[in-house]
Amino acid sequence: MTVPASDRERAERLRRALEHHNRRYYVLDDPEIPDAEYDRLLRELQTLEADYPELVTPDSPTQRVGGEPLASFAEVEHRLPMLSLSNAFDEQALRDFDRRVREGLATDRVRYSAEPKLDGLAISLCYENGTLVRAATRGDGHRGEEVTAQVRTIQSVPLRLRDLEREARWPALLEVRGEVFLTYERFAAINARAQRDGAKVFANPRNAAAGSLRQLDPRVTAARGLSLFCYGLGAVEGAPWSESHSDSLARIAAWGLPVSPEQQCVEGVEGCIAYYAAMAERREQLAYAIDGVVFKVDVFAQQRLLTEKAQKRRKGAENRNPAWAIAFKYPAEEALTTVEAVEFQVGRTGALTPVARLAPVALAGATVSNATLHNMDEIERKDVHVGDTVYVRRAGDVIPDVVRVLPERRPAGAEPIALPAHCPVCHSDVLRAEGEAVARCTGGLFCAAQRKEAIKHFASRRALDIEGLGDKLVEQLVECGLVADPADLYGLTLEQLSGLERMGKKSAANLLAALDRSRQTTLARFIYALGIREVGEATAQALAAHFCDLDALIEAPESALLPIEGIGPVVAAHIQAFFSQPHNLEVIDKLRSPALGAITWERPAAPEDDGATVAATSPLSGKTVVITGTLDRPRDEIKARLEALGAKVTTSLSRKTDVLIVGAKPGDNKLKHVEEFGVEIVNGERLAELLGAWDARDHAGSDG
Repeated sequence: MTVPASDRERAERLRRALEHHNRRYYVLDDPEIPDAEYDRLLRELQTLEADYPELVTPDSPTQRVGGEPLASFAEVEHRLPMLSLSNAFDEQALRDFDRRVREGLATDRVRYSAEPKLDGLAISLCYENGTLVRAATRGDGHRGEEVTAQVRTIQSVPLRLRDLEREARWPALLEVRGEVFLTYERFAAINARAQRDGAKVFANPRNAAAGSLRQLDPRVTAARGLSLFCYGLGAVEGAPWSESHSDSLARIAAWGLPVSPEQQCVEGVEGCIAYYAAMAERREQLAYAIDGVVFKVDVFAQQRLLTEKAQKRRKGAENRNPAWAIAFKYPAEEALTTVEAVEFQVGRTGALTPVARLAPVALAGATVSNATLHNMDEIERKDVHVGDTVYVRRAGDVIPDVVRVLPERRPAGAEPIALPAHCPVCHSDVLRAEGEAVARCTGGLFCAAQRKEAIKHFASRRALDIEGLGDKLVEQLVECGLVADPADLYGLTLEQLSGLERMGKKSAANLLAALDRSRQTTLARFIYALGIREVGEATAQALAAHFCDLDALIEAPESALLPIEGIGPVVAAHIQAFFSQPHNLEVIDKLRSPALGAITWERPAAPEDDGATVAATSPLSGKTVVITGTLDRPRDEIKARLEALGAKVTTSLSRKTDVLIVGAKPGDNKLKHVEEFGVEIVNGERLAELLGAWDARDHAGSDG
C-alpha cells in the first residue's frame, strides 16, 4: 500500500515532537505539555503506523513498549574494554592518586571532571549514523550481554540522536557508556506492587535495576521505569571529536543523551575534596542512590599519556583500572543489632573464621543477618559476647562487619566467645600459634574443608609433580566423591577417570602413568607435599637431611626440631600438631601402603656423609643466594645443587644476600639494589664453571 505523502510527513512530525517532549520530561525534568496531550500525540502516531506498517522505524517512540520475549541473551564483544575503577576509601588515598597523576604528567595541578558514582548497572550504547543499534551490559569488561530490546524501553535513552543544525554532527559510530538505575520513587513503587502480588521484593534499587534490565521479556523492563545517566565514551569513529571528557559529555548531552546534572570540573585535589564533601551533604536529597564520587583527569591527551606510562610499567599487561580515574567511596552505612550466636567456619587453608549470627537488620539497602568477626584477636579487642548489642556496617558496601560493641547494653549472663578446641568440620585439633591471630585446623590431609587445596598442593610441580592433575580435575574428583585425600589418588582406575568430563581414555592413561611415576620421589619432596603449615621446600629439605627417616620425624619431640636451621618454636609447633593428628597419620600410612603401590624414596645422605663434607667446604657454604633471570638448566635443579653445596637459596634480595646469580632477562628490581646491598654477582657462565668444578671434586673424592 502506498503511503500518502501527507501521512508520511505527519508521522515524521509526530516522531520529532514526541522525541522532543520525551527529552523535556525524562532528561531535563521540564515538561512543556501535560501527560494527556503527550498520550494523544502517541496514539495518533500508533494509528498511522498501524494503518501503514511501512512507516514504523526502529527509532520510533512507539517501539519503546517492548517486543516479544527473547529466548536468551546474545553475547556482545565491546569495541573497547569497559574498565573498572580503582577505589579510594579515605582522603589520603585520594591524595596519593592525585600525586601519582601529577608525577606522571610532570605538572603541579590537574583539572578533574567530577560526578556522583551511581549505584546501578553499567551499560554500553552503540549508535551508528545517529541511530541506536545495540546495547550491552558490562559483563567481564570485554564481553557482555546484548540488551538492546530492554534498553529501548528506557524513556530517557534516545533511539535516534538529535540532529543539531549549525553544530558538529554526531560521529558515524558512537559508543557511549552509562549507568542504568532506578530512582527511589520507582523502586518503592516496584516493591509495593510486588507486595500486593505476593511476589519477592527487591533488597535495594541496584538489584531491582539489574533484575529489570535482564528480563527476557522487554515489556517487563518497560513497566519498571528505568533511568540512565551517561558518563563516558567507548569507540568513536568518523568525525572530529572533543579534547576533554567534560566537553564530550556536553556534546552527547546536546545530542539528547542524559548525563548527570551534578557533573562539573574541579581544580586539583583540594577541588576534588570540596566536591566530595558537597555531594555528601546533598546525598540524601538526590532522587537516586550514589555510593561515592568519580574523578577523572579531564584532558584526553593527559589520559592517554598516563595510560601509556602505566602500560610500560606493567610491561604490556592488561590495564584493568585506568590510571587517570578513581572512585572515592563514601563510608559504609551502619546499623544497630544484636549478636545471637557465633559460629566458626573453616576455610580452604584450614583457617577458622568466627561469624556472628545477627538479628536481621536492614543495612545499605540489604537485609544483614551475618557478619565476620575476622579472628580471635579482633573478638578480644572488641570484647564481643553472645547477646551483645553491636554496630554493624558493610565494609566497602560488600562484607558485613561488626564495628563496635555497646557494653552498657550487655545483658546479664552474656557468654564470652571461646575458640573451639576441635575443628567443627573434621574434629582435628585447632592450633593457634603464639603470636598469630589466625587459628587453624591441623587435619590438613583429612579435613573436608581443606581437601581440595591439600590435594592440589600434594600434586604440584615442586611436591609430587603429578603431571596432568590440574586444579579443575582435582575439583571434579573431589566433587564426584572419587577422592577424599591424597592417598585416594593412587586408587583411581582407568574406568573412573575416563568417565569424567573432558577426560578420554588417553588422558586418563597419561594421568595414571604420571601417578605411577610419582611413587618414586625424595623424602624432602614427600614432606613438602604433606602441606604442613610453614614447612616450605627449604625446611622440608632440612628435615629430610636431619632425620633421614619419616618415622623419626613423626616421633621427634620439639627439642629435636629446634636445633635445625630455619625452625623456631612456631614452625616446630606446626610440625608437632600435624603429626599428632590420627587422621593425618592414617593418610600417610595409606600413602606408604603396599596395597596402593607404596610411595618410596631413597634414604638421604646422613649429615656425616661425603655430601655434608662437600657442602661444608664449598665456597657457597653458609651463603644466602638469590637467582634472577633464565639459566640453561631448570631453576629447581640449580637450586637443589646450590643447597647441596651448603647455600641457602631465597627469592628476595636483601642486605643479608651474599650472592646474586644472574641469567638472561633478569628482574630489574633485583639488579637495582645490588650495589646498595654489596652483593656479589655470578653470571650463568661462572655458575656453570663453579658447579662443574665441585661436581668433579665430589666425584673424585668418591672414587678415591
